[in-house]
Amino acid sequence: MTTRLTDHFRAMARNNALANARLLAACAELTPAEFIARRVSFFPSLCETLNHILVVDRYYLADLQGSGRVLLENETPYADLPDLAAAQADTDRQLIQFCDRLTTRDLSRRVTIDRKDGVDYRETVGSILPHLFQHQIHHRGQAHAMLAGTRVPPPQLDEFFLESDAPKRDEALRRMGLEPV
Repeated sequence: MTTRLTDHFRAMARNNALANARLLAACAELTPAEFIARRVSFFPSLCETLNHILVVDRYYLADLQGSGRVLLENETPYADLPDLAAAQADTDRQLIQFCDRLTTRDLSRRVTIDRKDGVDYRETVGSILPHLFQHQIHHRGQAHAMLAGTRVPPPQLDEFFLESDAPKRDEALRRMGLEPV
């Protein structure tokens, strides 16, 4: 099977949205105190880890869309899980829309990444997207491990690309209002 890189990015954006939705739904079974409780990880709570995913998604999406980053003073803008889940779902949809419009030519387009540190960072769309997806996977794994230390079982996140998962995956995407790839 030959797949264009743009098709892979479209699938990765959907994988990202579904994994975020599953992880946030599992976290919704926690009490607010459990959600913000200190845990052992790079970020000290599920709340801070999941907010970090959202904030960085928004930063890179702003870079990719050319709207410019607005750096936050508070990098944990959502202490309330329903608000965080809604914001993440909206950001995931924007990333899907961006990836759905990608052409092969777009992948070599250079993008300025404004980290507000005076350094001129320029990367291609084709380099930013795999970095963004890897960043999400990395921190979702940390949140998954933290969730395993609670009474709530962590959800399955990694079978998205398997043929055997297609019926369940595609049904879940449709329930989210997303078209499967």
